[in-house]
Parts: sequence; structure tokens; C-alpha cells
Amino acid sequence: MPLYRWTTLSTTLMLGIRTTISVILSQTGQQSEAVTDDEPQQLRKPKSTRQQLLANDLPVRTTFVSKTDEHSEHGHELKLLGTHFVREVVHRIPGRLFVEKIYEKTYKCSTCELEDGCSHIYRGNAPKALIAHSIATPSLIASILHQKCILGTPLYRQLKDWQRAGVLLSETTISNWVIKCAELVKPVYDLMRSHLMSQGFLQGDETPYQVLQEPGKSAQSKSYIWVARSITRCETPVVMYAYANTRSGKFAQNLYSGFPGVLQCDGYAGYNLLGDSITRVGCWAHVRRKFFDDFKNTKKMTLGLKLLNQMFELERNWAGLDSASRLEKRQVVLKPLIEHFWEWCDHVETLPKDRLGKALAYAQGQRVALNRVLEFGEIDLSNNASERNMKSYVIGGKNWLFSTSPKGAEANAIWMTVVETAKANGIDPRNYITQLLEIVSQLPTFAKTESLEACLPWNLKTNSSNVESIV
Repeated sequence: MPLYRWTTLSTTLMLGIRTTISVILSQTGQQSEAVTDDEPQQLRKPKSTRQQLLANDLPVRTTFVSKTDEHSEHGHELKLLGTHFVREVVHRIPGRLFVEKIYEKTYKCSTCELEDGCSHIYRGNAPKALIAHSIATPSLIASILHQKCILGTPLYRQLKDWQRAGVLLSETTISNWVIKCAELVKPVYDLMRSHLMSQGFLQGDETPYQVLQEPGKSAQSKSYIWVARSITRCETPVVMYAYANTRSGKFAQNLYSGFPGVLQCDGYAGYNLLGDSITRVGCWAHVRRKFFDDFKNTKKMTLGLKLLNQMFELERNWAGLDSASRLEKRQVVLKPLIEHFWEWCDHVETLPKDRLGKALAYAQGQRVALNRVLEFGEIDLSNNASERNMKSYVIGGKNWLFSTSPKGAEANAIWMTVVETAKANGIDPRNYITQLLEIVSQLPTFAKTESLEACLPWNLKTNSSNVESIV
């Protein structure tokens, strides 16, 4: 047999044997080393069980299905032995609207009328309307705000849905409702801010926003939404949004006036006007992102990025520790890593305008603020919590796009504060808005602080429920 035919036959036999072995090993739960090296197997995400798909607090309705004919094939009456489980399913009952007509019963005192000859008329005291001369109710406003602030559905896209449900609303009407109710809960919003500024540690961020009819500015100009929030370890957290027509540091001064504690934020220069009364802590996540951008471009992981990854891995392991224990861990374990990181930054050579050079410049510019994370166990390594809150606003903004007027922008900030603060306290935002409007609408114009304190989410928490009764 010629040599080339023998070579071809041998190669074919070897490939066939190798394929057969691979199939046998795969059927027995094993893999050949060659297959593993060439094509690394991806770990599949485990399937969710039925218990993981359903919340524990969902109401349960049990249905028993009887036999159509409770007689045997011979006509004898059947005796019940028990039940047999068939399946478990989930139903949804769409929201229902109904009209409530409110009357006040009228009374008269016949005895008094006989005594003095005058009519003495009395009547029941109906609760004040949420908005004068309006059909709006707390539950209706809560549903509108649920769709806008939580589901990201702008007001004009809600109109068809309300019309199909039987309520002929206009965008102007809904917008006015949202603004007027925001003015109604503004005292609670101000109280949330006071509570927030009394805390020792805060996190902050800001993002551009568009307001069309901003006085003295074009429709294309930028306004801003600022967020200030409690740290993740706070027992009574507040997430506060504030609208501003500028990104100036003067607004930062106004926003954080009266706050003498520790603020974690990014390297934006506007925060420099806060002065020495506030201790600024940097965000290591911002630093890592810039080094990771360099890695995505060059496909080479620098020592600095490796050290940053180690730092965040340690922080994940310490998440369950109390603040004092986490501070001790940082001083003993994290501090050497940070010192090693700065030593590498001081000696690495790169061009100042490439990605690595820009990452180094940003890190060195924030060096003092970044190192302050070693002084506190309460503050996180990153400012991601406030950025997640800002992301909620940005995602909503991508749907409703802009505010027509500054009043609309202020109303958005108030309602997003109410929604995100409720979520941070572990209660349902829709139920909280309903309760909040029910209570605040009945308070006097200048309500006492004690009455407003009762409206804060952690004080209404016991009355909130995520379960709606089934009729």
C-alpha cells in the first residue's frame, strides 16, 4: 500500500477512535482533556424551582374539583376518600375601577326647634378631597405614579389604558394632579431631607436632565438631578432627589447645608466648594472602571487592576461584618493592598493621554479622598449605591425624556424620593403613596412636626402590605 494512503487511513482511524472516546466519556459524565482545553464548558445557571418563583406572602386560593357524576359505572353512590393534588398555578386579577359617590347625612334637632323656633341642622363630616373639585383619589394617584416612577411609563402613554378602563383623562389633567399632589407631600419631603442631613454618613451623585421651559435657558440646555442618600447600613435610609438648573458647586453647598459628616462621592470638582466641614471619601469603583477600560482596550491586565479586584473581593467577604469589625479588617488586610497599589501607580510608566495614563491621573487626583476609606468602617468601598438610585431615575428619564416646566421637574424629584425611600425601607411604594396621600390630605395647612413624622416610611412600615385582598 502506498505511503500516502497508509497515512490517510491512520489519520482517519485515529480521528474515529478519538471521537468515539469523547462520546463515551461525555455519556459517563467525563470529558477528554483535549476537548476541555479547546472548548471550555460554560456553567449553566441552575433552574429556578417552583418555591423560588413564588413569594411567600402571595394569597392562596384552594380549589376542589368534584366528580361530575358521583356514582360508579354500576350506579352505586361513591364515598369520598380524600383529595389528590393536581397542579399549582398563578392568576392575575386586573385592576378594577369603581365610582364612589359620597353623601353627608343631614340631621335636625326637633327639640331645639320647638324651644326657640329655629332650625338646627347637622350633617356628617366627610373627609377633605385630595384635590378640590377633582375625581382624583390617593389610590388613583398611586396607580399613576406606580406606572410612571416604577414601571417607567410616561403620562401620555397611560392615557389609552385609562380610557379603556373607563376614565377619560387628558395629559394636562394627570400632569396637574401629579404636581399638586407633590406640593401636598412637600412637607414630608422636607422632613426626609432634615432626617437625611442629621446622619453621619452620606453618598451623593448627579446627572444631566432636560427641562424645556427653563427660565432664561434654551430647551436644549442641561439641567441636573442630584441624589443624596443614606449609607447601606443605615436603619432608616432616605434616598433624596433634588432638581437644579445648574451643576454648580453652589447648589451642592445648598443641598448639603447643615450636614457636618462624611460624604462619599466621585471626583467632580463642584464638591470642592463644600469646604472642610464635610469629610469627602472617594469611590474606588470609579477608579477601577478606568483601569478596566484600559484592560478592555489592550487585553492586558495591569497589576493595578489585579490589586483593585482583590480589594473588592475582600470587601464582598466582609459585607456581613459590623462596622467596627470591617474597619479592623481594613486596617490589617486592606491597607497593605492600597499601599501596594499607590506604590505601583508611582512607578508605572505610560503616556499621559492614553487610557492607562488617564486612569492613573484620576486615581492620583483622588488619592487623599480614596485613602479615607481606611478611616471608617461604616462607608462602603464604592459609591455604587447612589449610582444605582440615579440609574433608576435615568431609566425613567429615557422613557418620559424631559420635564416641560421646573415645577414638573421638582415634582419628579419629590415622587422619586418617595418611591426610592420606600423601596430602601423594604415597603411597597404604591401602598406607601396611597397611605401617605390619605393621611397628608387630611392634615391642616401648617401641620405639626409630630404629624409629619408619622408619615415617614419607617413609621408607616407596620401598616404597609405587599398583599392585595382578593374579592
